[in-house]
Amino acid sequence: MAEHASENQETLKKIKDLIKDEKVAMLTTVSPDGKLMSRPMQTQEVQFDEEEIWFLTEKDTDKYRDISQNAEVNLAYADGSYVSISGTAEFVQDEAKKKDFWNPIVGKVLNTSAEDPNVVLVKVIPTIAEYWESGKSMKTVKEFVKKMTNKDSMEEDNDLKETVHFDENTR
Repeated sequence: MAEHASENQETLKKIKDLIKDEKVAMLTTVSPDGKLMSRPMQTQEVQFDEEEIWFLTEKDTDKYRDISQNAEVNLAYADGSYVSISGTAEFVQDEAKKKDFWNPIVGKVLNTSAEDPNVVLVKVIPTIAEYWESGKSMKTVKEFVKKMTNKDSMEEDNDLKETVHFDENTR
């Protein structure tokens, strides 16, 4: 059990390292009619030690309505490597945190100010995350060749992909 927790901690660190410089995530929500909708969102903060990823949005948007009806979301980051994080979103009204996250880019994108009551924080609490390393082309080629010459599938023992589950058993 301790070894599994240690592996999860290593994977969490790797995922955080992969997305720490990524400013934009694709946030996928479920619309009221069950369709998946993805929108770019500027990541404000990643706190895996507290299992939180923070964003800012406005209340008069489709994503706000989607999350209000179904809090299950997915975040996708892509830049040489790929990270997918599934979790639950919730809205937080914290004026101090909102001002901490505010910057001129957010002001331009939302066309408003941090004091606007329509602006709200979105906190995503991860439940499962996966990453695929594709930035290491030699490692990718070696792994692909190894799998092509082996009877195992690409999913089995894939050194280029890791999954971490955020649950009570792995903390």
